Amino acid sequence: MTTSSIRQVAPWRAISAGASATFVGIGLARFVYTPLLPELISNHWFSEAAGAYLGAANLAGYLIGALAARRVARRLGDPRALRWSMALATVSILACCVPVSVTWFFLWRLVSGLAGGVIMVRVAGAVLPYLPDRRRGLAGGAVFLGLGLGIAATGTLIPLLLDSGLRATWIGLAVLCAVLTAFSWKGWPTPVRTDSPAPRAARPQTPAPKDSGSLKLNLALGEYALLCVSLVPTMEFLVDFVSRGLGQGSGRGSLVWIVYGVGAILGPTVYGYLADRMGFAVALRLTSAVQVVALTALCTVHGLLPVALLSMVIGSFPPGIVPVFLGRVHQLVPRPEAQAPAWGKATIVSALFLALASYGFSYLFGQSGGDHRLLFTIGICAAVGGLLFDAASHLVRSGPARESGPSVEARDAGHAVKLLKP
Repeated sequence: MTTSSIRQVAPWRAISAGASATFVGIGLARFVYTPLLPELISNHWFSEAAGAYLGAANLAGYLIGALAARRVARRLGDPRALRWSMALATVSILACCVPVSVTWFFLWRLVSGLAGGVIMVRVAGAVLPYLPDRRRGLAGGAVFLGLGLGIAATGTLIPLLLDSGLRATWIGLAVLCAVLTAFSWKGWPTPVRTDSPAPRAARPQTPAPKDSGSLKLNLALGEYALLCVSLVPTMEFLVDFVSRGLGQGSGRGSLVWIVYGVGAILGPTVYGYLADRMGFAVALRLTSAVQVVALTALCTVHGLLPVALLSMVIGSFPPGIVPVFLGRVHQLVPRPEAQAPAWGKATIVSALFLALASYGFSYLFGQSGGDHRLLFTIGICAAVGGLLFDAASHLVRSGPARESGPSVEARDAGHAVKLLKP
């Protein structure tokens, strides 16, 4: 009987492939639109309302990709699914260099989001389980670091590329994506067939009875959904807020976006450290409260320097919350066989609410005449709602067998990546 084994690659190559995938599929494919939005409107490629809706198209595609990721990976295998998702993201960016119509742009922004959704769900499980245990914590941080590096790269490269025009900017970014896709093409651990007998299947375990743990998980998912909603206003409109809302111009808007990217680079490391020291639940609560304070301050300040400093804090949240929430899921779902489905459910919930919020905020942006602070205020309300869900989950009494206290492994942010093992 034949079974599958894994073609080993050098750990640095596998880690680089994962970081390249998050860089291309999320850091660039999703976030490139934010610093380009003021230029698209100023150069009359699209109207203000159409530009906002086109930004939301990526998140709609992200939801589709997250829903389809498991089926795509089952059909193609993780390595091929990730390779072709990166290639699809590259093509979608290249296609945006020609402003054929709103429908054309919408289609390709949707495709870029679809590719990003598949990458986000499958990338860690395609790399981390096949690396030595001692490397998994560092590898997990490096893989998600690609997201922050991609955000920072858009803020750095776009002002330079814009000197040659919008079309050249899209082409230049597509070339960068193509280079990273080619670089990572053979870096994925790949299943190969062997003639060794298949291991005997483990005896199925009797499902644990449902108790308060399932209610706590649902409340945590509600918290995660609202926190995702709170990310959308700055994720989509921060550069436009600085460029046109504050009248600082696209150059300073891009500079603030670079600072946002620096925060995104620091987020996973800082939040993971806090989770190690305080536990995942406390770290999630603390960082959410900081997000509320930062968004509130953003609604009141007008100077470029305070906006930039707040952008660093706000930028740390989108990638930083991922490992913290992974660890929280691990605590609430102690059975290993149930952890991957729980994380898949969390990813779908986040994708759904990101997409819905993006369209909702785009509608409000058009109806309010471009009132950025209104959107930020709604984001504050969503983050506060997330904290209320968190408080409710801590009022639920835990069953004795399920909540005897988090294990050392559950408190270790490095081991949280095991949630994504396929």
